[in-house]
Amino acid sequence: MTELATIPNWRGLLGKAVILLVGLGFLYLVWGLYMLGEPLFAVIAFAVGAIGVSFFWSARFYKLRFVYPAIAAVFLFILLPVLYTSAIGFTNFGARNLLSFERVQSYLLSQRETDAASKRPFALIAQGDGFRVYLPQDKGRPALLTGLIDGDTATAQPSATPPEALPMRAVIQNKAMLEGLTITTPDGPLTMAGLRAFAASQPSYTPGPDDTLIAIDGSVLTPNHDLGLYQLENGETIAPGWRVGVGFDNFVKVLTAEGIRGPIFKVFLWTTVFAALSMVFTFSVGMGLAVILEWKHLRFAGLYRVLLILPYAVPAFISILVFRGLFNQNFGEINLILSTLFGISPDWFTSPNLSRAMLLLVNTWLGYPYMMLLAAGFLQAVPRDLYKAAALEGSGAVRNFFSITLPQILPPFVPLLISNFAFNFNNVVLILLLTRGGPDMPGTLVTVGSTDLLGSFTFRLAFQNSGQDFGMAGAISTLIFIVTGAIAYYNFKAMQKYAAKKGAGHG
Repeated sequence: MTELATIPNWRGLLGKAVILLVGLGFLYLVWGLYMLGEPLFAVIAFAVGAIGVSFFWSARFYKLRFVYPAIAAVFLFILLPVLYTSAIGFTNFGARNLLSFERVQSYLLSQRETDAASKRPFALIAQGDGFRVYLPQDKGRPALLTGLIDGDTATAQPSATPPEALPMRAVIQNKAMLEGLTITTPDGPLTMAGLRAFAASQPSYTPGPDDTLIAIDGSVLTPNHDLGLYQLENGETIAPGWRVGVGFDNFVKVLTAEGIRGPIFKVFLWTTVFAALSMVFTFSVGMGLAVILEWKHLRFAGLYRVLLILPYAVPAFISILVFRGLFNQNFGEINLILSTLFGISPDWFTSPNLSRAMLLLVNTWLGYPYMMLLAAGFLQAVPRDLYKAAALEGSGAVRNFFSITLPQILPPFVPLLISNFAFNFNNVVLILLLTRGGPDMPGTLVTVGSTDLLGSFTFRLAFQNSGQDFGMAGAISTLIFIVTGAIAYYNFKAMQKYAAKKGAGHG
């Protein structure tokens, strides 16, 4: 027994070695992220790695090893994006405030003012394995030719005969080298001023005390850390700016600003109505078709099922684009038929109400097959004896549906209907592909359309408007998350109640 106890556990030692190597790999990743200037992601990588190494190193956490991948996935792909998006909502992150303060300073200090009178055309000359720059005679100034370019500066000497110049393609290929080159001439140093000329230039700004910048004209730029922008003495701001925290300003603006609060309230109302009506319409159409297909006297029921399931089989984005063509106001087949039969040509994409009706129609077409499939399955669980008893009492088909069929299949449908509502609450793809949010609402501070849902409005605000406002989009996304989170919670509670009801019924 003593000899067996002294035999090393090679399998355990190998496992420890692997865990140690994985931990070192995470440390290398953390260091790399920190050196790239991403401290937040470095902390997250360290937390994920430390938790994983702890779970697999100690036997006390043996059970947690099996749920660690799920925990890491939830943290990385759900919790982290939500927290990051919410954090952006508390900043001024946008088109004018993209950079850090240090990068803004560096950018402004790198700007140069060019003297237009000193501009001289140039040509790039090849000599051996190197290059030279030729400045032809221009405005009474003699032609100059530099020596071989080797470094950041080159001296130009008079040249009697013009050498053979390389094509513009060579200038473009060596643009980085030329941009860093300063040519010393009798009239002063010249730097590159475009792909065809060199010119004298000077820095647009020079550093001053306390992070201020001094412009060429002597004006002083002072950093305003409340706005995240450099500001002149007269209050004018200079872009680009840097990100700063603004607290709850974005949330307050969403809820109180006249040009934003009104449109967002309309968008929220339309989003709720769209989700609710889409749920009702898809459920009603799907349920009605499922009941009809269950009629035993219906001929070719199998063929009808195949045809009715086609909208579910075709990818949604293809169907949406097809409908966009069908509803085209000038050349679409739908307006062509309506114009021929009734003499009308509806403005589907310019009338707010017609655009909304079109969205509901298309969404019902896309969603009813799923509801039909579910209803067809639930109908099989309805006891047939109930219909036989109702027939003895002389009950008709409509009364049977509302008294027997609907009460029997509605409880299992409730969680699915809530899920359908939550899905349509964020059905951004349909909006962006069919109406693109239009037609736009007039008199608003932000670009918002009459058919925009909260999700599509946030997308347009963050990525499609000229003044991209990621901070405002983050605030709105946080509010959307709260609403959809509440919907998910009630969905979970509905499922619990249904499970309890089924359990009590079996008991």
